[in-house]
Amino acid sequence: MTDDPPPHPALLPAGFTDLLPPDAEAEARLTETLTASFTAHGYQRVKPPLVEFESTLFAGSGAAVAEQTFRFMDPESQRMMGLRADTTPQIARIATTRLAHAPRPLRLAYAGQCLLVRGSHLAPERQVAQAGIELIGPDLPAADAEIITAAAAALHAAGLESISIDLTMPPLIPALLGDAAPHAALIRALDRKDAADITAQGGSLAPVLLALLHAAGPAEPGLAALAAIALPPQIRLLADRLAATVAAIRAEAPDLRLTIDPVEFRGYRYHTGIAVTIFAPGRQAELGRGGRYLCDNGESATGITLYPDTILAVAPRHAPRPRIFLPHGTAPAIAASCRAQDFATIIGLVPAADDAAEARRLHCTHLWRADRALPLQGS
Repeated sequence: MTDDPPPHPALLPAGFTDLLPPDAEAEARLTETLTASFTAHGYQRVKPPLVEFESTLFAGSGAAVAEQTFRFMDPESQRMMGLRADTTPQIARIATTRLAHAPRPLRLAYAGQCLLVRGSHLAPERQVAQAGIELIGPDLPAADAEIITAAAAALHAAGLESISIDLTMPPLIPALLGDAAPHAALIRALDRKDAADITAQGGSLAPVLLALLHAAGPAEPGLAALAAIALPPQIRLLADRLAATVAAIRAEAPDLRLTIDPVEFRGYRYHTGIAVTIFAPGRQAELGRGGRYLCDNGESATGITLYPDTILAVAPRHAPRPRIFLPHGTAPAIAASCRAQDFATIIGLVPAADDAAEARRLHCTHLWRADRALPLQGS
């Protein structure tokens, strides 16, 4: 027995929160805006299930999020299942199974919730919203550019006029290092962007690694610096692909703010080509992340996931829908007319002693009186 009081009914596990008015409506509207923009760019909506068998959920790129996945036994099949921590592997599964014979390039969009085993210090949330697109098929700079410009257009539709897109090539540094020693210490130095430690740990590769480090920054000067570095032929192909992707993006969206970081590969555990992170200038939070990868059947794909919860914190808010109080007994036709004028109708269920006071109590902005909508003072 214990004398500890029961937890408060509103107490939730760490990393979870209730989204209340008006934030819940704002998030829903934002998600609708993002997905409508994706649809306008030719991406068709799919809806994968929240839960899958482990054998399919962790296939291909899904293995990278296995440690963040809640697992449990299916009481019906007696097989282990997982609750998705990321939607991208599910889209890859759909593309290579149910839509295996669909024409390529295949453009798919999605939106939904994911659950993480644990959050981080900077991002403690364990239930996260995702909205994204995947382009399955051609491994081309134009395809990489399309994903990035479509995501930028969706963010623009959500009211974000200024974003910063950081491009990297995660396979570049591992391919350059090969079996270089001391590998782990050098990786840590690169993670920290510590030039002195890279010099100390890099051995014969140190000059090239430092040159790559200094190429990070705005895309055009960075690519010029990258072009001047003497790289092995296979590494040069990766650097040239980065340059070709920037050129393809510029052809479609010349005003986008682009940066490159040739030594960045943290967090890109399954990416096989160009990867991207989108930021709001002046803020550290990621608005989106993605890149090129292989589906579990070896088919190439690229995609990007936007994070509505993060976007909601930086995007301008739309003015809330005005709320009009309709006194008890107001005709249904009047209520319908108000809704057609974009009012949210709050109908009095019983007669009120003071309709104006009741309207204010219910946070209404308008009151129906004398056959018209009257603004409430102080609303």
